[in-house]
Amino acid sequence: MNLSKLPKIELHCHLDGSVRPETIIELSKIENVKLPSYDIETIRNIMVAPMECTSLDEYLEKFQIPVAIMQSKESLERVTFELMEDSAKENIKYIEIRFAPLLHINKGLSVEEILESVVKGIKKAEEIYDIKGNLILSFLRHMSAETIYDVIEAGRRFLGNGVVAIDLCASEEKGFCERFIKPFELGREYGYKVTIHAGETGIGENVLDAVQMLHAERIGHGIHIKNCKAAYDIVKENGITLEMCPTSNVQTKAVENFENHPLLDFYKDGINVTINTDNRTVSNTTLTNEILVSKDNFNMDFEIYKNIYLTSVEAAFTTSEIKNKLKIDLENFVI
Repeated sequence: MNLSKLPKIELHCHLDGSVRPETIIELSKIENVKLPSYDIETIRNIMVAPMECTSLDEYLEKFQIPVAIMQSKESLERVTFELMEDSAKENIKYIEIRFAPLLHINKGLSVEEILESVVKGIKKAEEIYDIKGNLILSFLRHMSAETIYDVIEAGRRFLGNGVVAIDLCASEEKGFCERFIKPFELGREYGYKVTIHAGETGIGENVLDAVQMLHAERIGHGIHIKNCKAAYDIVKENGITLEMCPTSNVQTKAVENFENHPLLDFYKDGINVTINTDNRTVSNTTLTNEILVSKDNFNMDFEIYKNIYLTSVEAAFTTSEIKNKLKIDLENFVI
């Protein structure tokens, strides 16, 4: 099985965690952002999280430099285009990129300008490469729920034309969903799909809340439903799709090692699982690598991959037309 030529779908990829280190250096000079070093290997080492991270919080520290250089329309468009380009070059046919617009207002950009720039980067890449992309608007859980409304309103203009969903991310604490019921209710009324980071750091009950309170259709990670029967059951019975990211899950200590990752067990029990990178740069990975990791550690053969790919197609927040093309891409692949 030629993994590099395998058609792929990415449903969980953070923009600010997937910036090329070379671009960090170039944009830091343009944006007047001081770096601790301008040596490419040093910057690469600073940006990549070790496999021995002690926690999710340590992993999240790696986002500070990328966010600092992503404060202009030009930098946002460029970083987005490059992520699309890198993805297309490993035969990703469809990608959903998520980012938190409110992290990019530090130099005066409006939320609408931020969204416009990122959507522009996606569209530019779509014109050049055989790839389609959409945006998921993320909100940091430690921010006030009131700040979400501005983003939800600004994003309405792009709904169905680059923007498809809303998300909650960052450090996870128990019971976070309750604070966000009203803004997510409004978002769903407007037509946003919902995916929530939950059950990543040992709190399976958060997945239950995400589905019941926020009506999540997908869950980012969801590792720890294995420790919460109610969460496990609601995910399985309602066909909720888990966006799993093997390398990241080991780095953040969602699991201790690849051998303990529940992806294959979930799959065998009929839970909808997908394979994703989370953060290409921070996790020093590609989707091709994540598939290789899954092949080596979870005994994933082509038949399992095909089923996971088709799960990704069905779970994607995109049009029937694009979904049909994605199915054809797989049908046309020769092992």
